[in-house]
Amino acid sequence: MRRAVVIGATGQIGRVAVAALAGDGWEVSAVSRGGGRDESWPAGVGTARADRADDAALAAAVGDGCEVLVDTVAYGPEHARQLVSLADRVGSAVVISSISVYEDDKGRTFDTQGEPDGFPEYPVPLSEAQRTIAPGESSYSTRKAGLERELLAAGDRLPTTLLRAGAIHGPHCRTPRELYFVKRNLDARPRRVLPFGGRSRFHPASVHNIAELIRLAAARPGSRALNAVDPDAPTVAEIAGAIDAVMGATTETVLLDGPPPSPAVGDTPWSTPAPVVCDMSAAERELGYRPVVRYADRLPETVAWIERQLDGRDWREAYPKMFQTYGDLFDYAAEDAFLGT
Repeated sequence: MRRAVVIGATGQIGRVAVAALAGDGWEVSAVSRGGGRDESWPAGVGTARADRADDAALAAAVGDGCEVLVDTVAYGPEHARQLVSLADRVGSAVVISSISVYEDDKGRTFDTQGEPDGFPEYPVPLSEAQRTIAPGESSYSTRKAGLERELLAAGDRLPTTLLRAGAIHGPHCRTPRELYFVKRNLDARPRRVLPFGGRSRFHPASVHNIAELIRLAAARPGSRALNAVDPDAPTVAEIAGAIDAVMGATTETVLLDGPPPSPAVGDTPWSTPAPVVCDMSAAERELGYRPVVRYADRLPETVAWIERQLDGRDWREAYPKMFQTYGDLFDYAAEDAFLGT
């Protein structure tokens, strides 16, 4: 039986990836810091406790070897070197990266979006042929770029499929963009403000579609970088409407032609002046990939998960990383002042 080792197995992507590989006949070792298991996994899935920063513990989890090593939490060139050091015991790797490694033809990236006219204007759809940013230590994006550069350079020793994920959604997410509309509905907010005419698009990526890409790449080793997003890229207005439908809410939408009037009014996690929409034809061609879900298919479980996490808790306690990343998303006083209510 083919053996797969999954690092970060109890995280958002890892949980579903373990189940997908086990369902495809792999002998799976699920590696996480706590060594736990998910109720969705078959009984035959093994577990191991290891912090991926601990080289010896990770090597012990790999053991005598595996056909594929799946890393859902790799971040930075040092993790790439760590994986390559295991190449004599690993047939190939599948590693999660991010679409934030792309830069546009003027050198603009997600890191420059806070600057005047700094948001990137990518081709639509955005393919893997688009250039990427220089590796460095300054940001999440530059460190992911360093991870990619090291792994692709070592492709002759450790063939690695890098999956450039979009806006990941699904249960267990620590920064669910859907929170923006779910909490407003729970708080019975009658109106919402959407900048850029509600047309912003930031391509979502279901954990189930990412897991399908992992499953296919595990069986087809290679040295490559592939986009990992859903088949559809709904606008922010469409996402808001879909969440309303799931929750049985009715909300008036106030559309603005331009940007948010302030960071506290209408600046949703999807609000971008230019679309970020990715091309999946390379994955279809190289892996035979076909998506297994659409965004709306899994929205009810995402909404239900967020509701459970918010039950009886301040949202900043439930989602501290969301607050750290986006600031106060629910300044209702500022919204009411802008709307004149």
